[in-house]
Amino acid sequence: MKASASDERPRKIYNPVQRDAATFLETSEETGGVRTLAELEVAPGGKVTPHYHLTFSERFKVLEGQLTVEIDGVHHDLGPGDEAVAAARSVHAWSNPGEERSLVRVELRPGSPGFEQGLRVVYGLAADGLVRKNGVPRNPLHAALVLQMGEIRLPGRYAVLERVLGLLTRVARWRGVDRELERRYL
Repeated sequence: MKASASDERPRKIYNPVQRDAATFLETSEETGGVRTLAELEVAPGGKVTPHYHLTFSERFKVLEGQLTVEIDGVHHDLGPGDEAVAAARSVHAWSNPGEERSLVRVELRPGSPGFEQGLRVVYGLAADGLVRKNGVPRNPLHAALVLQMGEIRLPGRYAVLERVLGLLTRVARWRGVDRELERRYL
């Protein structure tokens, strides 16, 4: 029996810039596309800015610590056992407002191999010192590819960047940047 690609990759990845970790419990491949399941260890002050995904929902369940999740403008202050769901296309952001690490189970439905790949790439770029303090890749071609992989879209005034990001993604593919990131981080 041939091992799948997910068997060859580490389950736990670490982002030294944002000081958080993600452990893949179930990948999209392993669940036949039904879901992606991961645990995030979020450092105090850790956060993700407002965004949305096109085709999958994101469920957040706090196992330890605190997490504030904003979904379509509504704040949810979560503690252990609490959960919130950001449906596909709903604008959401999250942060750890506490002074301790938070442990959060995140479930994507359906599963998203692109999101999994994008997370691996951005954590790899962070380990190589190639991201800004907020975790965004310094190279705009890398940033465009990661956003495209994870079906991550930016709301509001940043939505005007969609065309630019689409162009950057095409340029990155034409130059082979996508294949370079895959070789290095996937």
